[in-house]
Amino acid sequence: MGDTLEFNEIYQEVKGCWNDGRLRFSKQSVVYKSNKTGKVDSISAPDLSLAQWRRVCLGHGIKLATSNGHVYKYDGFKDSDYEKISAFFKANYKVELSEKDMSVKGWNWGTAKFSGPLLSFDINDSPAFEIPLASVSQCTTGKNEVTVEFHQNDDAEVSLMEVRFYVPPSTGDDGTDPVEVFSQNVLSRADIIQATGDAVCIFKELQCLTPRGRYDIRIYPTFLHLHGKTFDYKIPYTTVLRLFLLPHKDQRQMFFVISLDPPIKQGQTRYHFLILLFSKDEDVSLTLNMNEEEVERRFEGKLNKNMSGSLYEMVSRVMKALVNRKITVPGNFQGHSGAQCITCSYKASSGLLYPLERGFIYVHKPPVHLRFEEISCVNFARGTTTTRSFDFEIETKQGNQYTFSSIEREEYGKLFDFVNAKKLSIKNRGLREDMKTKEGYSDSDEDEHDAYLERMKEEGKIREEGDESESDTDESFNPGEEEDDVAEEYDSNASASDSEAEDGDSEDEVKKKKVEKKPKKAPKEKKERKPRKEKKAKDSGAPKRPMSAYMLWLNSSRERIKSENPGISITEISKKAGELWKQIDKSSREEWDKKAEEAKKQYDKAMKEYRESGGGGGGASSSAVKEKKKKGGKADAKKRKSGGEKEREKSVNDSFKSKEFISSEESSSESDHGKSKSKKRKSDDDEDDEEVVSTPPSSEEESGSD
Repeated sequence: MGDTLEFNEIYQEVKGCWNDGRLRFSKQSVVYKSNKTGKVDSISAPDLSLAQWRRVCLGHGIKLATSNGHVYKYDGFKDSDYEKISAFFKANYKVELSEKDMSVKGWNWGTAKFSGPLLSFDINDSPAFEIPLASVSQCTTGKNEVTVEFHQNDDAEVSLMEVRFYVPPSTGDDGTDPVEVFSQNVLSRADIIQATGDAVCIFKELQCLTPRGRYDIRIYPTFLHLHGKTFDYKIPYTTVLRLFLLPHKDQRQMFFVISLDPPIKQGQTRYHFLILLFSKDEDVSLTLNMNEEEVERRFEGKLNKNMSGSLYEMVSRVMKALVNRKITVPGNFQGHSGAQCITCSYKASSGLLYPLERGFIYVHKPPVHLRFEEISCVNFARGTTTTRSFDFEIETKQGNQYTFSSIEREEYGKLFDFVNAKKLSIKNRGLREDMKTKEGYSDSDEDEHDAYLERMKEEGKIREEGDESESDTDESFNPGEEEDDVAEEYDSNASASDSEAEDGDSEDEVKKKKVEKKPKKAPKEKKERKPRKEKKAKDSGAPKRPMSAYMLWLNSSRERIKSENPGISITEISKKAGELWKQIDKSSREEWDKKAEEAKKQYDKAMKEYRESGGGGGGASSSAVKEKKKKGGKADAKKRKSGGEKEREKSVNDSFKSKEFISSEESSSESDHGKSKSKKRKSDDDEDDEEVVSTPPSSEEESGSD
């Protein structure tokens, strides 16, 4: 048996909600630490007065009671843990771990017993349920009836609002009403804040950032009262988790932060932190509303009846004495400017991030406190707007992510060294070396390496190269070079005969002449393209390739995976199969490897036989090529035929002149010139066509007589 026993995933009930944590039994104490809040409950071993082992909703649980009346209940143990814990209690503690059965009869008639801070409803001396009186917010009475109301927990999905007890009408031995007695027993131990008596001290008009406004803070022995112009808040000291005293970056102000669980409420708004802002120059003289003997007896020298000093020191000193919690201050971290904090933004609001010895805290809107224990990893990311800043990302074990942006780049080295010294997991560890290689920091962004700009430049170069390659295949257009021999109507060197002819002709005839004069452009030489590689046709008669060991295993396990995970998609099946394949032991994997080798041997054997029988020679692919060539030859012949017909039609149209077209000797001479050109293009086979096309002599005589 060791000196300690430790258990993880042990649950503690807090106002109707189960919070998990770690429980440790040692020879000196019993310590429980909540994973949610980090709060530590320590029970000294000599103070233990009762220990019970019970069957509860989450398995088995332990109920511990102390001599000063506190009760602690922890659930989530296994049945096999009883022997270890019982033996440890016998060896190290004065109390024994006894088994206590709960009543499961379901009766609603029993006996109400008040034992310390618990109200127990017993049936035949076995508890049916227990109510922590600290969770009671109000108790009202009626005729033979008592109504108990409870504080609500925002984290609980289902909350118990109230319980009503029927008390039989009877009078006690001293003539008291049993309903009133029941109500007084509940109220004496309930967590009901009543501002009775005088306050220990009052601080007037303190500036509060959350909740925003100026409040008078009245310090009572058991709670803190914030009195403002609009709202009042009463904060029990039992809800205070931590106290922080943080210097502002300007070195002239101080933040005093009070962490609360459960938070204070205003409508639907929850305030988990109370943040006060003080000026360092503001002093105050404070007198406690108690005599010196009472101050000495109650606070044991932590406070004096008369005190003076800075206002923030007085408030923090009084709160530390009454709450009995340590005040957390920044550690050894110092930023680039010498301050103990870093200016950054969180959720579009500017604030200050304080690296502490055991966590980070951000003030002020919204306040965030992250303990190192709940941090999974951190990440240094480049700023989205400028290269002169970076982002600091924190990811928790619960999967939440907090991004603190717009941090000056000069803070990078200090923050990285701090995170590295605290042994936090860093995602991009290589970033620090890249940034350290740059010796100086320039004000402009021109000297910085911009990855986006470089990528845009590369894409521009690729586009330019593509344009050049396309322009190489086409001829460049140079106006005035190709058609210098043809004179247009707007050219200065147009011939006189053209102008004379145009004067004598109509507009339609002029247009027709222009069409004739304009020669046909030479066809552009196209760059020969490389012939595409023909895809190798799949041989349908060849044997199928063998499957790998993983695919053989997947085919045999697919139905089992579907049955174990109903409703799973195809992609999720592949992902799940990959995880299961990695977990397969060596012997099972060797078995599937052997099956894959056998399949491979069978495939090689079948392939050899197939090739010997004349298969796999590419017959299908060669026949496809022949068919393609055959089709291509037909298409070329068709093109040649259609091209010859078009050429013949064009020559006929060029040489044919109507009667109306020839109106003068000059025009007829031009037409004769056109005819001679057309005759040169004609072959001997087209003589009959020439006789039809030539101008009849009668038309020439008529034109001459005119």
